[in-house]
Amino acid sequence: MTSEHQGVRLRPATAGDAEAVTRVFLDSRAAAMPWLPRIHSDADTLAWITHVVLPTSTAVWVAEAAGEAGESGEVLGFAALAGRDELDHLYLRPDALRRGIGSRLLAEVRGAVDGPVHLYVFQRNAAARAFYERHGFSAVAFDDGGRNEENEPDVLYRWTPRR
Repeated sequence: MTSEHQGVRLRPATAGDAEAVTRVFLDSRAAAMPWLPRIHSDADTLAWITHVVLPTSTAVWVAEAAGEAGESGEVLGFAALAGRDELDHLYLRPDALRRGIGSRLLAEVRGAVDGPVHLYVFQRNAAARAFYERHGFSAVAFDDGGRNEENEPDVLYRWTPRR
């Protein structure tokens, strides 16, 4: 299902979005977390997005600038749901921040999950932590970084819908 608001359209991702999603992922991480080590090359990241994230996630949505007459526009961000309740990725292009796009992608994820949603965020990623806390997520566990390949301490967040 596709939804459009203020010139930005949300839609399910397709295999053809792999390059644009990879560029959003790389650019977002470089801008928001310059301290994070680069573990993989751009080509390896594209292969991972192409062969793992897009085909094996429960759902992946892209936010794109609405094109002319229903045509696809530039991908501004994406979100990926893993399993039945884990927000595995939510990234925006650095020039697409503070426009409500992340909130809309998060709403799509919440709408696709029947119950609580959980996610991990690096402890040093203060902007992401503030975003999720503004959206009702609570930190429930802190990790030493042993669970991610960057070995960067992270936080497990959980959001529970009000019934």
